[in-house]
Amino acid sequence: MKYIEAHINYPPEAAKSNVQGEVVVHFVVNKDGSIGEVEIVRSVDKDLDQEAIRVVKSLPKFTPGHKNGEAVSMWYTLSVPFKLK
Repeated sequence: MKYIEAHINYPPEAAKSNVQGEVVVHFVVNKDGSIGEVEIVRSVDKDLDQEAIRVVKSLPKFTPGHKNGEAVSMWYTLSVPFKLK
C-alpha cells in the first residue's frame, strides 16, 4: 500500500469533477513474482480505473505463492482508494 500511495497520481479530470471512491482491482501474481492479468472488479470512474491499473501493473515483484513446495500463480484482490484532500 505504501508503494501505491507513493506512485499514484490523481487524474486531473477526475479531480475537476470531484470524483472519489475505491477502485477494486483483481490481478495475478505469476510464478516468477511478476504481475499478470489485471481486471477491475468495482469501477468508480474510467480515469480512476486506468490509474489503478497503471499503478498495479508497475508494482515491484512479489514473492510468489507456493503449493507443495512449488511456486504457483495466484489471484489477489486489492482496493485502491481515491480521496481528494
